[in-house]
Amino acid sequence: QVQLVESGGGLVQDGGSLRLSCAASGGTFSRYSMGWFRQAPGKEREFVAAIGRNGYFRNYGDSVKGRFTVSRDNAKNTVSLQMNSLKPEDTAVYYCTGSLGLRMGDAPTEYSYWGRGTQVTVSS
Repeated sequence: QVQLVESGGGLVQDGGSLRLSCAASGGTFSRYSMGWFRQAPGKEREFVAAIGRNGYFRNYGDSVKGRFTVSRDNAKNTVSLQMNSLKPEDTAVYYCTGSLGLRMGDAPTEYSYWGRGTQVTVSS
């Protein structure tokens, strides 16, 4: 099975940008669909973005469409999340996740492998 480690979180001003990275080890990375979820204090885990095994298909949550971009580099076993025009409501712990299935929905139960998360804080 695959192990996932997120990095790149931090503090950014309202309207700023941040790029998160997720490093995968174990298994064959190109077999996994990958995704990002986030969870703010007192709220349920929210779908952010997903990307297919070949990197061509992408899906985004409504709250981040037009602002966030997910990408992957199968040669480096990494998936990234470029976050632009950040808002205070984007503040959350961001989790990298993976699945051996073909579906790329917005439910956390559709994904089997999870990182421990990285904190993103947007100041206002």
